Amino acid sequence: MGDARVLRGIGVSPGVAFGPALIVRFDVPDVPNRAVPASEVEHEVTRLNEAVAVVVAALEGLRDRVLARAGVEESRIFDAQIMMVQDTVLLAELERLIRDNHLSAETAYEFKSLELRNLWAGSSNAILRDRLADLSAIQTRMLHHLLGKEEEDLWSSIGEPVIVVAHELSPGLTVQLDREHVAGLVSEEGTRTSHAAILAHSLGIPAVMGATGALKRISAGALVMIDGQSGAILVDPTLAEQDRIRAQISRRQRMEFELEAAIEQPSVTPDGRTIRLLGNVDLPEEIESAARHRADGVGLLRTEFLLVGRATLPTEQEQCDYFLRVASAFPGKPVVVRSFDLGGDKFPAAFRAPPEANPMLGWRSIRVCLDQPEMFRVQLRAVLRAGADKSIQLMLPLITRVDEVAATREILAEEAESLTKQGIRIAKNLPVGVMIETPAAVLVADHLAQVSSFFSIGSNDLVQYTLAVDRGNARLAHRFTPHHPAVLRQLASVLAAGTRAEIPVSVCGEMASDPLSAVLLIGLGYTRLSVAPPALALAKWVVRAVPYSVARAAAETAMTLTSAEEITACLRESVRDHFDLRLLDSESSLPGTAPKSNFS
Repeated sequence: MGDARVLRGIGVSPGVAFGPALIVRFDVPDVPNRAVPASEVEHEVTRLNEAVAVVVAALEGLRDRVLARAGVEESRIFDAQIMMVQDTVLLAELERLIRDNHLSAETAYEFKSLELRNLWAGSSNAILRDRLADLSAIQTRMLHHLLGKEEEDLWSSIGEPVIVVAHELSPGLTVQLDREHVAGLVSEEGTRTSHAAILAHSLGIPAVMGATGALKRISAGALVMIDGQSGAILVDPTLAEQDRIRAQISRRQRMEFELEAAIEQPSVTPDGRTIRLLGNVDLPEEIESAARHRADGVGLLRTEFLLVGRATLPTEQEQCDYFLRVASAFPGKPVVVRSFDLGGDKFPAAFRAPPEANPMLGWRSIRVCLDQPEMFRVQLRAVLRAGADKSIQLMLPLITRVDEVAATREILAEEAESLTKQGIRIAKNLPVGVMIETPAAVLVADHLAQVSSFFSIGSNDLVQYTLAVDRGNARLAHRFTPHHPAVLRQLASVLAAGTRAEIPVSVCGEMASDPLSAVLLIGLGYTRLSVAPPALALAKWVVRAVPYSVARAAAETAMTLTSAEEITACLRESVRDHFDLRLLDSESSLPGTAPKSNFS
């Protein structure tokens, strides 16, 4: 059995933090079910509108604070909350509730908020579920004002930095945090895409979300250690464990200096093999980070954020402007735009989709785009236009059939002809590649290579579909490993198919961000890796530390082994003479846990 002091969640903002727990409970205040006489109905409507004005002013103040501390894109999180508070349909329904049922403003607001919460919580739309924290924050602010309650000042009595532990972290709370008061964050709710997670990452505060049961397991004042990369939490560490944690933090701080120095160095192994390191860009705020970390272009530009929080689909011009904005940050370097990867758990509010029993095996990604060609055509036109003067490439997700690529190329040709007739400049030869994410794509890679300009392996889904393991299931986390022999054989097979067809092959999943896995990929022969911006410096450091000859020998041995554990041990042994493995062990301080590298 594992140690009862160890909890696990989702690492959303990297870094190791250590300190006493501050339990934060932002419960929505109790609201009495209060009716009012007819003579006071209009007064309640006035109170409602006054509360809206006060809350909007407070949110605008938070937005300005975020703008100063984090940046423009992060500040727009509060624009979404302001729009929710001022939503004309919601306000009209609230006024109707007050007038028709003679309810107080707070009673009506409580009733409507619960209705929305139940609707969103039961949705299969992950984006709506992520916005529940925003809804709770707005509800709490509105009801505090309507009930005449003042919000508590959390930080006035804090001395040393604390680990904030809460059921749910709102962006409004997160932006009030700073490293003087807060060492790290733990939340029972939330995901990597929640607004609080995005802000924590931008502010540089280590954070773990989705830590079910944290409030029951962590008492106020208890010493807590968190790893914002792996999602590991350790409660009440012993003195010896505390010493190891402090030593680990010290090692990581020293390593930060090495990583900073590596950023400006060429991405070349000690024996002269060049490895091209590109950046994955999920959100606009990551553009500057990828450029600052000297990404050699963008290997994966996700486009789903363009749909978040919108009631309508983005226009052709909006998409074109965004693609040009990204490309302008990487002059002369490739930017690989992935077409909308909708479906599964990622249908936005602007898109209506039927519920499915097994959405990850259902109507998603390229299937949605080809079945909704009008939406797809808008995006393809935007890519064609952006590629007129920039090195734009198009990548198609979840391809399992050759005819999916052929159908996309046919639509692309039609839109290219249409734009040309209109006198609009477009890319003359737009490279179209595919993501290899399923065993099916691996097995027909030789056929796909004949209709593709490049391959990019999405290791997250490839591992998930190969091993039949849900990568979001904490119970199965130990089974989700890219070091499984079946995964290695597929990686080698795809690279061989791409090499025979003379098209480039890269890896853009999280596997490329893991130091040991990066050594394995280089040893297999990969020369293009695309990673999240925060991992670029570490990836370059690893490239410069391990000779290609060593990586190749390790990969050759790994291909003969029969278990993931043996392969991981082989990789660790191969790099032992080239860097201190303790620098990469994110959980070596936890009792009963085998050491593992940051991203494994």
